[in-house]
Amino acid sequence: MATTTSTAPPVPASRTVPGRRRRRSGWWLPYALLAPAVLLEVFIHLVPMLTGIWMSFTQLTRFFIRDWTSAPFVGLRNYQVALDFDGAVGRSLLSSFAITCAYTVLVAGVAWALGMAAAVALQRPFRGRAAFRTLFLVPYALPVYAGIVTWNFMLQRDTGVINQLLVEDLGVLDERPFWLIGGHAFASIVIVATWRLWPFAFLMLTAGLQSVPDDLYEAAAMDGAHAFRSWWSITLPMLRPVNMVLVLVMFLWVFNDFNTPYVLFGTSQPAAGDLISFHIYNASFLTWNFGAGAAMSVLLLLFLLLVTGIYLIALNRRSRRA
Repeated sequence: MATTTSTAPPVPASRTVPGRRRRRSGWWLPYALLAPAVLLEVFIHLVPMLTGIWMSFTQLTRFFIRDWTSAPFVGLRNYQVALDFDGAVGRSLLSSFAITCAYTVLVAGVAWALGMAAAVALQRPFRGRAAFRTLFLVPYALPVYAGIVTWNFMLQRDTGVINQLLVEDLGVLDERPFWLIGGHAFASIVIVATWRLWPFAFLMLTAGLQSVPDDLYEAAAMDGAHAFRSWWSITLPMLRPVNMVLVLVMFLWVFNDFNTPYVLFGTSQPAAGDLISFHIYNASFLTWNFGAGAAMSVLLLLFLLLVTGIYLIALNRRSRRA
C-alpha cells in the first residue's frame, strides 16, 4: 500500500532582525498627541528657567535692557552678594527668607487644621451638608484679585469693616490699628492667605475621607473609642497618602506666594510682609538689577528642590519601615 505525504509550502522567513520587535501601525500617535504639551512645557517653563539661570551669571542692569544678550559675564558675583549676610543685600534677603518661613509654617499649618476640622465635621451625612460644603469652597472659587482686594478694603484703618467691628461694635480695641502697614501687616497677610488656602485643604481631605470605610468607625465605637481616638487611630492613618501630597503642595504654593502680598500691599510692601517672592520682584524691577534678582530666584529654586527631595526621601524611608 502506497502512502503519500503532503508537504506544506515553505513559510517565508521574516525580514525583521532577530531580537527586535516589529513596530505596529500607528505607534507614532501617542507621541504626536504628547508633542504639543511637551513643546509648550519647554517654551513656557524650561526656556525661561534656563534663561534666568544664564542671567544670574551676568551683570544685567538697566544699561543693558535694550541689548540684554550683551550684558557682561560676572560669574558667581551675584550669588556672593546675595549670600553675603554682612552686606545690605544679604541681610535683607535673609530677613525676607525668615519671614517667608514663618509665613509658610503658619499659613500651611492653620489651613491644614481648618481643612481637617471641616472635612471631619462634614463627613457624616446630615441635612444641609451640601450647602455647607459649597459655602466653604467660596474663598477658593473666588478670583484671587477680587478676594484679596475685598480684604484690602476690609482692613483699611478708617473705613474698613474690621476696625469698625473690633472698635465700634465689639469694643475689643480702644483705637483703630493700621493693618496694612507696620507690625500688623504680617498678621494681615497670614489671615488673608489662610482664608484663601484652607478650602483647598478641605477639598482634598474631604475627597480622601470618601475612601475610609464606615465599618472601621463602627467597630471603634463598639470598642469604646471616643471621637478623638477614632480620628487619631483611623482617620489620620487612612489619610496619610493624601496628607503626603497635600502638605508638599501647600508648602510649595505658600512659599512661592506672590499674588497675596502684591495685591494686598501694592508695590510698597511693609517690612513685616516682605515675602521672598515679592522681595525678588523688588530686587529685579525696582532697582533694575535683573542679574541679582535672577541669582536670588535660582537660590530659591535650589532651596525648594532641596526641601522637596529631603521630604520625599524621608517619606519613602518611613513607608519602607512601615
